[in-house]
Amino acid sequence: MNNRSMSTRLFDHIDLRVRNRDAAQRFYAQVLPAIGFRVDKSGQQWGLFEAEGEGAVEFFVFEEADFHPNANRIAFWAPSREAVDRVGEVVRKAGAKNIEGPELCVEYSPGYYAVFFEDPDGNKLEVCHRESATVAE
Repeated sequence: MNNRSMSTRLFDHIDLRVRNRDAAQRFYAQVLPAIGFRVDKSGQQWGLFEAEGEGAVEFFVFEEADFHPNANRIAFWAPSREAVDRVGEVVRKAGAKNIEGPELCVEYSPGYYAVFFEDPDGNKLEVCHRESATVAE
């Protein structure tokens, strides 16, 4: 079976819980369109941003709830280092916390270039461009 023919995208959706829905809305309304989630379908309960397209598209959703900190990180794909740089500027202006990079991370794999940051609730996010497969140890 050829697994490459099974999917044209790398994830379906991301669902986060946040402490402050309004703060998260302000932050993600700036950051998510820069990544590619340009369709804002947010309502009273949920913040919801979709990728452009027809039918079932990737989406990013968040709602206010009791917060349970964790060490998860969500990484978004960027088509180039320049795209990583552009998003890095957007996350700075949006008020991201604990920003690292954009930087080359050869310890992950050759050509791995990324910006790492946290949203207002400390959720760990990354936008990366990889020129090769990851290197397993």
